[in-house]
Amino acid sequence: MTDLWMQLLLTADATLRISTPLILAALAGLCSERAAVIDIGLEGKMLGGAFVAATVSYLTGSAWLGLVCAVAACLLLALLHGFACITHRGNQVVSGMAINIVVAGLAPTLGHAIFHINGDTPPLPEGARFMALTLPGAEALRGVPVLGPIYAELISGHTLLTYAAFALIPCVSFMLYKTRFGLRLRAVGENPEAVDTAGISVTRLRYRAVLIAGALCGVAGAALSTALGASFIRDMTAGKGYLALAAMIFGKWRPGPTACACLLFAFTDALQARLQGVSLPFVGEIPVQFIIMLPYVMTVVLLAGFVGKVTAPKADGIPYVKER
Repeated sequence: MTDLWMQLLLTADATLRISTPLILAALAGLCSERAAVIDIGLEGKMLGGAFVAATVSYLTGSAWLGLVCAVAACLLLALLHGFACITHRGNQVVSGMAINIVVAGLAPTLGHAIFHINGDTPPLPEGARFMALTLPGAEALRGVPVLGPIYAELISGHTLLTYAAFALIPCVSFMLYKTRFGLRLRAVGENPEAVDTAGISVTRLRYRAVLIAGALCGVAGAALSTALGASFIRDMTAGKGYLALAAMIFGKWRPGPTACACLLFAFTDALQARLQGVSLPFVGEIPVQFIIMLPYVMTVVLLAGFVGKVTAPKADGIPYVKER
């Protein structure tokens, strides 16, 4: 096997890992916005979920308990967002940004109060993390040309949360397009008056969508700190919530294309990690700052080129006022 082939395989493997929280957060935003509730607070909920998951996992030694608590914490943040935007018809962007700002300050403050190490959590032991899984036959097939390394390196060796993220893509698609709940969810994002006229509660549907988004953000946060990483680090989301929103827009609010956009952003992130320290002919070593900004440059380029060609749900961001 050539070095180039192995490098491509390892880059693809890293892409799948890095895309895990992006896919979960993008699906969260998609479910929320399909019900016409803009969720700028994906970043804050992911960060809160990462902090709670790492803290609980470290204190209890159970990654599963950390995951459950992360989901519970993000459900509370989602309820707060829903209370402000659905019940009181507040500005959805302002509410989401408020969640981002509050969590960005509160998580490190609580971390410093509990662990006294600059707002981070201590490194998690193996029992308190989601470890990589080796699929059946991976080692036996490793020596088989082409297919063996693909199965052993690319398909096998990921955590349970990574496999769950990719399994959720068809599940969310099925829910949106093949179930009664999905039909109502899409309808409330396009024409809430018609849904209300049919005797279906617009408020209840939007709350359910917001809670689904909160649960997915909790899993995304847990993936960051207990699966991809081994502790909580201050601001460890590093804009992934905003990248997820960009992927959702680029994917036209559809699960499949949204996941593909997440993979594209994850690929640029994996690529920038491998380009650090690389020298090019006539150019020399590429500045680290330029390499790190690649995913965000890609976001701007894609949105600048395609955002004018996509159409959001018609009622997106518009509070519903029931006629009396």
